[in-house]
Amino acid sequence: MLGFPDSLALRPGAARPVRRLTLPLAALLAAALAWSMPENSLLWDALNRALPSPPDGRVLVVGIDDATLRDYGRIGSWPRELYAQALNTLDQAGVAAIGVDVLLADPARNDAALAAVFSRPNVVLATAPGEPTALRPDWRSPTGISALNLSEDGIVRSFQAAYPDAGSALAPSFARQLAVAAGRTVPLDAQPRILRYSAPDPQRLPVIPFRDVVNGSIRYGDFQNRVVLVGLTASGVGAPAVRDVSGQVVAGVELQARAVSSLLSAPFASLPLWTVMLAGVLAAVAAVLAGGLWGFAIALLALALSVPYWLLNSLLPGVTLSLCAVLGTGLVMLERWWTLRHSGVRDPLTGFGNRLAFTRAVESRWQGRQSRPLGLLLVDLSGFRKVNSVYGYAAGDELLRELAGRIMQHKRRGDLIFRWGPDEFAVLLDNTPAAELADLTRRVQLSLDNVAYRDLSLQASVGGASTGPDIRTPSDLIEAASRSRYRIKYQREQWRV
Repeated sequence: MLGFPDSLALRPGAARPVRRLTLPLAALLAAALAWSMPENSLLWDALNRALPSPPDGRVLVVGIDDATLRDYGRIGSWPRELYAQALNTLDQAGVAAIGVDVLLADPARNDAALAAVFSRPNVVLATAPGEPTALRPDWRSPTGISALNLSEDGIVRSFQAAYPDAGSALAPSFARQLAVAAGRTVPLDAQPRILRYSAPDPQRLPVIPFRDVVNGSIRYGDFQNRVVLVGLTASGVGAPAVRDVSGQVVAGVELQARAVSSLLSAPFASLPLWTVMLAGVLAAVAAVLAGGLWGFAIALLALALSVPYWLLNSLLPGVTLSLCAVLGTGLVMLERWWTLRHSGVRDPLTGFGNRLAFTRAVESRWQGRQSRPLGLLLVDLSGFRKVNSVYGYAAGDELLRELAGRIMQHKRRGDLIFRWGPDEFAVLLDNTPAAELADLTRRVQLSLDNVAYRDLSLQASVGGASTGPDIRTPSDLIEAASRSRYRIKYQREQWRV
């Protein structure tokens, strides 16, 4: 795969590699791709499922389950003193913070009696999104918006430390307030945070019934210094149940518990955008430099690196970096295609087109000769073979490159130069009537008159022709230019004699 020539000559004597174009293009496209895709939600979902966090023993859920509702009736009709009794029990057990994830915005007759319970600093009350954050003037416990980020497919992947309140200002979330009450410093911002997935632990009771807490039928040691969330877990009564990244239906209070655990744990760090862009550029450039199919190996490596980064609480956009590497490989394939396409029509020494390229160019432009007359210059170098025989083929190559450089100095916009033979060149002139052809032929001839190599003198002959009424085919044009060249060559030889 590495045996193909990969150069596209832009000037004689210095073939410019195609890779000089491919590398900056790969860097530019990779930077744009990384800028547009700095996050890989699906990859992080997969890592979250494949590498779940262990259940956080610092966070417990007290669930208002079906048995509790059978004992106390519908949640909206039971006396709110039950909350006071449960919170007092938890306080006696030595909990660090208590979150009541039950909306208590509707007034009740005994709300005033709960002022002492709902004014503790370690108790957090839930409010609904868009509702006032202050439930009652005499309830001074901190409140937080009970919300999670629900994606279009109905899965909760992330949450925020703050959400807009009724006045569109940022108000703290329920999970954030609990983490703060537990002694964690959490900035108040609306940046989405990944909700850590934790697989169920069969050795641990996932939810403690609310009625057991009300009755005091708990072990205080299980609650000491813990963060406890009280919420609805009963089935079929309108409990806020959604799906997590595993696809399982989970009660809203349990997802809030995961959000609190995520805040209490080391936070995931997202790479700065400039770092992602730089890594994408490096992946693409490395794929181009490696060539072949190595870009796919780089892509797999980028995906594999996402795992240790995840374990180190860092979010590496492996999919984005993989796509950058694949992009580099695609440019390598494009480079190979370009090389193959032009390797049969380009002279590797000078970078000019060969005779086949000349034939294609004439056929392409011939139909427009009426409005844009075509001109043709043929350049012949006498004495070239003697240079090869005396000084070797490397000297002959050097001489040809010098000759090509001189011809290139007269190239106009739209003109094409070809290597016509071993010591011959052809210049296909664009929009060149006969009057202009003569002046251009003279100038090219003057620039080639003093061509020499060391002690060997050489002679260049330039002949030209342009399309007109007597030129009906491309062969006629070539024949006319050849006659002109031989005439010039003959005249110069006669003059030298």
